[in-house]
Amino acid sequence: MDKMNNSKQTLALGLAASGLGLLCMVNQELKQRQKILPSIQAVLNDAEEKQMEDPNVKIWLTQLQNLGYDVGDVLNEFEIEALQRKLHEDEASTSKAQKPNASWFTSFINSRAFTFNKRMISKLQEITDELNGLARETHRLGLRQIDETAMSKRVKVSLQFMSLVDESHVYGREKEKADILELLFCNNGNGNGASLIHIFGDGGIGKTALVQFVYCSDDIKKAFHHRFWIRVSKDFDVTLVTKTILQSISDVRCIVPSLDNLQALLKDKLFGRRFLLVLDNIRDENYDDLALLLKPFSVGTKVILTTRNCGVVSSVVSSAKAYLLEKLSHKDSLSVFTHHALKASDFSGHQELETFGENIVIKCNGLPLAAKVIGCLLGTHVEYGVWKYVSESEIWDLQQEQCGVIPALLLSYHHLPPYLKRCFAYCSLLPKDYEFEKEEITLLWKEEGFLQ
Repeated sequence: MDKMNNSKQTLALGLAASGLGLLCMVNQELKQRQKILPSIQAVLNDAEEKQMEDPNVKIWLTQLQNLGYDVGDVLNEFEIEALQRKLHEDEASTSKAQKPNASWFTSFINSRAFTFNKRMISKLQEITDELNGLARETHRLGLRQIDETAMSKRVKVSLQFMSLVDESHVYGREKEKADILELLFCNNGNGNGASLIHIFGDGGIGKTALVQFVYCSDDIKKAFHHRFWIRVSKDFDVTLVTKTILQSISDVRCIVPSLDNLQALLKDKLFGRRFLLVLDNIRDENYDDLALLLKPFSVGTKVILTTRNCGVVSSVVSSAKAYLLEKLSHKDSLSVFTHHALKASDFSGHQELETFGENIVIKCNGLPLAAKVIGCLLGTHVEYGVWKYVSESEIWDLQQEQCGVIPALLLSYHHLPPYLKRCFAYCSLLPKDYEFEKEEITLLWKEEGFLQ
C-alpha cells in the first residue's frame, strides 16, 4: 500500500525526465487511483484483523497485495524506459554528429515511445479498475473504519517491544521450582542410568522459563560439577552434541570421529562427577536421537527434558519422571502482565486501565508468554484508547488451531507497522532452527526491497 500511495509522484517524475508523451492521460489515471486509495486504507486495519476468520477477507487482501506488486512492476518499467530513452538519445546525438541525415533514428525513438505510452496507459487503467472493484468489495465484506488515532499509536507501541523483557522475573512458579529441585535431588534413577525428569505442557506455558529458573539457582550450581543446556533442533546431531559436551567439561580437544569412542570418553570424564543436562524442546522426530544421546550417562547425571507432548519421552525412556506444568493462576498472570506493561505490581497508578487489563489477562488463558508479550506491547504506550482497542480485538476469539499460534502472538504481529510485518514474515521462509546473524538477515531484506 505504501508503494501504491507513493507511486504517483514517482511515475510523473519518471515520465517527465524521460520526455515521454501522453503525460496528461497518465496523470489522469493516477489521480483517479489516488481518489480510491483513502477508502481502502480506511478499512485496511480491520481487514488485517478479520482475515484469520473470514477467507473472503484474506482473498481480498491478497488481491490488494498483488495489485501493489503490479504497481511496482509499472514503476520498474518506467525506470527502465527512461534509461533506455536516455541511451538512445545519446546514440542519436552521436549519429547526428557523424551523419547529419540520421533522422530515421529519431523517428524510431518517437515510434517506440508512443507504443510504450499506450501500453502503460492500458496497464494503469487496469489497475484503476481493479482498485475500484476492491473498494466496492469493502461494503460486501463488512469492513469498517478503525479509529486512526488508536492505530497510529499502536505503531509506536511495537518499536521498543523487546527492550522491556526482563528474564529475571518469574511469577507464580515457586512451587514448581521446589518440585523440580526435589525431583533432582532425590534418587529417581533407572538403575545404572541417569535420572530423567520430563516436564511437559502447552506451548507458551513457561517450560523453558521454569527450567532456566531452576538451572540458574544457587542450589543447582552448588550441587553439580557441570551443567549443560541444549536447545534441541530438528536436525539434531548426536555426535556433534556429544563432542560439544565432552569439550565443555574438559580441556581435551576431541578429534575422535566415532560416536562410540566419544561416548566412552564422556562416560570416563563424568565418572564420579555430578552432571546436569537440559534437553529443551524435544520433538517427535527426536525419538531415536534421544535414546542414543543418553546412552553414556550413568548415576550422578540428571537430565531435564521439556516437550509439549507427554508421550514423546515416555515411549523412549519409561523411567522418566513426568511433570505436567499447569497454567498460571489469574493472580500470577496479572503480575506478569502488570510488570511488563506498567512496571508495577498492580493498577494503583492507572486505575482507568484496570478493567481492560483484567479482561486482557483473562484472555491470555493462563499462558505467561501471552501475558508477557501483550504486556510488553502495551507497556510502551499506556493510554486508554490503545488498551481498549487491544482488549476488544476480535483476534482473541480465534482458536489457536485456526491461526497456528497463540492469539496473543498474532495480536502483537498485527500491531507491527506494515514495513516490519514484511520483514518479520520473510523470516518464515528460513528453515526452522536456522541461526543467522543480523547482518545476514539485513542483507536479505535489502535484496527483497524491504529496506530503503
